Amino acid sequence: MPKTQLQRARAGEVTPAIERVAERENRDVEFVREQVAQGQAVVPNNHAHESLDPMVIGREFATKVNANIGNSDETSDLRGELQKLHTSVHYGADTVMDLSTGSNLDAIREANVAHSPVPIGTVPIYEAVKRVDDPADITHELLLDVVEKQAEQGVDYMTIHAGVRMEHLPLTDGRKTGIVSRGGSILAQWMEENGMENPLYAKFEELCEIFAEHDVTVSLGDGLRPGCLADAGDDAQYAELETLGELTRTAWDRGVQVMVEGPGHVPMDEVAANVERQQAVCDGAPFYVLGPLVTDVAPGYDHITSAIGATEAARAGAAMLCYVTPKEHLGLPDETDVRDGLAAYRIAAHSADVANGLPGARDWDDALSEARYAFDWRRQFDLALDPERAREFHDQTLPGDNYKEARFCSMCGVEFCSMRIDQDARDADGEMSAIDDETDLDASPAAEVNRPPVGTHDTERVPDEIEIDGVTFTPESHADD
Repeated sequence: MPKTQLQRARAGEVTPAIERVAERENRDVEFVREQVAQGQAVVPNNHAHESLDPMVIGREFATKVNANIGNSDETSDLRGELQKLHTSVHYGADTVMDLSTGSNLDAIREANVAHSPVPIGTVPIYEAVKRVDDPADITHELLLDVVEKQAEQGVDYMTIHAGVRMEHLPLTDGRKTGIVSRGGSILAQWMEENGMENPLYAKFEELCEIFAEHDVTVSLGDGLRPGCLADAGDDAQYAELETLGELTRTAWDRGVQVMVEGPGHVPMDEVAANVERQQAVCDGAPFYVLGPLVTDVAPGYDHITSAIGATEAARAGAAMLCYVTPKEHLGLPDETDVRDGLAAYRIAAHSADVANGLPGARDWDDALSEARYAFDWRRQFDLALDPERAREFHDQTLPGDNYKEARFCSMCGVEFCSMRIDQDARDADGEMSAIDDETDLDASPAAEVNRPPVGTHDTERVPDEIEIDGVTFTPESHADD
């Protein structure tokens, strides 16, 4: 049976995936291997995911961003989901989670895996619910069957809410918003109606056998995460975290790669403490956080409220940020929401990497600042996190090509442009010397995600088209734009 990245790294082997990760991170390959061997980093890499360009998640590496996509009974089809996948990759998602709860789940999952150069994650409990008339009818065997099938399809990591125990449920009684995790609420209902322990906890060792066989990274879900500021840091959240620490060690003992999911709503002053507590309880396993949202009052803008918390979480050591879109709490995101959510979270991740002094992380900022000062508009657009958006906003008021050479924009105009005034003063005979800096991004030690363009992946193994149920799909691919 093929070994997992964790098992091979422990044996001293540098796998092809670890070699690729070291190249993308600009880090020594032996350092990457050691981090994986120690469980401090994961390389989600299902043996069956042929189109994957491997990446790493760990606090010692560039902060990663996950994009959630997926259909529901109300909206989105297979073609729409593939388009959301490619939009996610284009705008910088390092992983993508398929959270589909509607119809055609197998076809959507297979298409996502086949077309994705980034790791694909799922939450198997959602499919289990779709297979029964009542969630209470879910059996242990059904859960194992769903997990095994998804592993065989090539899913790279799965969220498993195994940390929600029967003994934890009474701890949620005083909350304002109860249990807000979909998986957590489903399992709580199952335990209440069946009077039995969480089946994912009861069968966790058997699940680990499946994960190890296919090298699926387990993402230990925070089923009791707080859904509002008032519930943050309560006994329910921390009781589950202790169980997640136990499960982390169980999975490691069986050669399974592990990351741990974190809270959704946390006041700003408690974010860093949450990260530090998880790192201590879970022995340094990578922390994957949703947000966290630092205020509850901004529906429609929760990509902003959460990106603020995400920046602080990453600065404190969170390894991957799960994006939140403007539609959070309001509806299923579309392509525009995916784009806006990813922009907010790429900013959060990069800002934290700069603050944490990751090698070369600020070189990108310096290069763009130099282009801005030189009024090199085309290079400024090319270096932007979202080049299309930057160019679009500039051209709304100054669309002509002649304005790409202009020493001003419509914000200040010719007369009041501070950079033009500064340059003219430096060019004149006086005390100030000219500024002539140039950052060489090609020589930067920064990881790929801290250099433009975002969405840079090796797509050589991604098929140009795929046939599903007799229909050929050739979705627009943004990955190489």
